[in-house]
Amino acid sequence: MSRINQLQTYRKHLEDRYYKLLEKSNDYKYIDEPKSDFAAFKAMKVLDKINRVSYLDREVLYAVS
Repeated sequence: MSRINQLQTYRKHLEDRYYKLLEKSNDYKYIDEPKSDFAAFKAMKVLDKINRVSYLDREVLYAVS
């Protein structure tokens, strides 16, 4: 598996996880506020990873071309 495919697969995994955490955060917003805040915090951390992987993916694509 090439580096480009690995980065894209990992990014897809992170995006799925990010959207699930956002949904969980919104679901618990009025029921259990600490659980909602924790899910939102984890979503922010995953978003940071998504941005890093996107940057690396862009760098690898420019290096190949």
